[in-house]
Amino acid sequence: MTAPSRYRVRRHARRLRRYGLEPIAVVSPDDPLPEVAAVIIGRWLWRYRSELAPAATALTVFSVAWLLHRSHSRWWPLIACSATLAAAVPLVAGRRFGLVTGLERWYAGLVTVTAGGWLASATAVGPVQPPLPGVLVVAGFTLAMPWWLHRRRRARVRVERQLAAWPDIAQSVGLPGSRVMSAVVDVWGWRARVGLARGQTIADVLTKLPAIESALGTIRGSARAYPTPDNLAHRFELRILEIDPHADAIPWPGPSVTSITQPIDLGPFEDANPCRLLMLRLHSLLGGMSGSGKSGGVNVLMGNLTACGDVVIWAIDLKRGMELQPWASCIGRLATTPAQALMLLRDAVAVLEARADYLTAMGQRVWVPSPQMPALVIVVDEYAELADDVTAYTDSIARRGRAPAVTLIAATQRPTQKAMGQGSVRSQMDVRICFRVRERRDVDLILGQGMLTAGWDAHKLNAPGKFFISAPGHDTPRRARAYLLTDETVAQTAAEHAATRPALDVISQAAIDERAQMRPDEPGRAELSGHRDDDGRSPDDDRGEPEAILWAILCIAPPEGITVPELIDQTGMSRRWVYYRLRELADADRVVQTEHGNWRIADCAGDAQ
Repeated sequence: MTAPSRYRVRRHARRLRRYGLEPIAVVSPDDPLPEVAAVIIGRWLWRYRSELAPAATALTVFSVAWLLHRSHSRWWPLIACSATLAAAVPLVAGRRFGLVTGLERWYAGLVTVTAGGWLASATAVGPVQPPLPGVLVVAGFTLAMPWWLHRRRRARVRVERQLAAWPDIAQSVGLPGSRVMSAVVDVWGWRARVGLARGQTIADVLTKLPAIESALGTIRGSARAYPTPDNLAHRFELRILEIDPHADAIPWPGPSVTSITQPIDLGPFEDANPCRLLMLRLHSLLGGMSGSGKSGGVNVLMGNLTACGDVVIWAIDLKRGMELQPWASCIGRLATTPAQALMLLRDAVAVLEARADYLTAMGQRVWVPSPQMPALVIVVDEYAELADDVTAYTDSIARRGRAPAVTLIAATQRPTQKAMGQGSVRSQMDVRICFRVRERRDVDLILGQGMLTAGWDAHKLNAPGKFFISAPGHDTPRRARAYLLTDETVAQTAAEHAATRPALDVISQAAIDERAQMRPDEPGRAELSGHRDDDGRSPDDDRGEPEAILWAILCIAPPEGITVPELIDQTGMSRRWVYYRLRELADADRVVQTEHGNWRIADCAGDAQ
């Protein structure tokens, strides 16, 4: 073969690969005609193997029937029974074989039972016995139509032909040596696992996504790059979205939890998997520009938290309650002025310290939420509007609130150091949810330094409610969209959950009441007025056997119970002492709380303590 002819052959092979036609053999003009024709036909069959699959299946069934009729014609009952059983496999376990929809599973079952029935008949009487040949042609053509028209099959073929040219694409985009290991077509597009050459990382891929989109001929912004589940540094998953699953708002399906110990479903990722977040002992920061969907994200959190029977919700909304007022029936305390916000946060610190004292006394390390001892979640809308004098309290909650289950959720537009105060609040936020931002630098401001260059491009989010989440278990830049709660949904959900909201535990309430007595004139404490002053006596006082007096009073209490102030009067002890003793008796199932602040014994026949 001359040098020019070898060059033409190689150039022809490169063209075949560029268009997805992997050459089976390299031919030259000097080769015999039958060999050249065989190579060309082989290439054509390989290229259109998906379209020719129904014909190949029919030919295979015909050949097997011919062989079985000649040697085992009496096997037709066994073949018919086997085909019937085989048809049930895709119906029962079709998802394991990639049949994600019911129609696909029923289609596979129909093809299986039809092919098995024809094979059994042909085995018994012969494949050329009329009308079996005609039945095979008509049934094969009829059943082939759904296969030819199926969107995912056509997409898979197109993707395979695109990825067949990956070596040239990789060379042109600056990833030479990378290779496609596998590819899967799904509802929204397709994804491929790609192996990188030595020295290449996913950080290199993130900077070349626009070039990959151009080389593949996709729409702008459709390419994503994620680490593979095995987290190997020399591999990544390339995802191409042909349909935006977040193009339209996604209605809220309802609460996904009944306890704060369960992960909350915020909304779906682009692959339709739910974005689940565990809120217990994790402070959260929600950031994004005005109109980006922060309020919608807060509503999703509120809708799920109000369904939890082991969490008390406090809230601060300095827009005079415009955002959180619809949830007021489910909120234990709602502050709408700076003075009320300051008082609420001071009380939260008092709760935190009282719970810490209780845990120390009980020899426990963490507060386990329950309906009787619920967690406390403080939701702050527009955190930057808080006065400077609350920084010490929010900082204390952020640093010490995890063990006693006092959690802070802060929403703001730009969580700058000035907006968040000079303390450690922002650094203590384990959960970062970033909605759309206007400036690129705001990505690092919300999610953390270096997140923008790592692929967390929140400035490219193009619809309200879309967000990135950085949290334990969410360490890759995956886009999600928060569910939408309309005003009617919020009102209906709040009305349904209002009757099941738990009361604050007696330990926390005692700490709040003690603070109220120490500072009765504190601005914003009007709702707590009317409580008598504490007598200041130590909980360890033992004048007149107060525990026996407490038990005797509870024994003669009416069915509706006796109030805590009355118990304080009769025992002569402090409010904290009474609350601690009630907590001990309640843990022993000896007393019950009939309503907020009223107590009686669980069994009037009980012996005096």
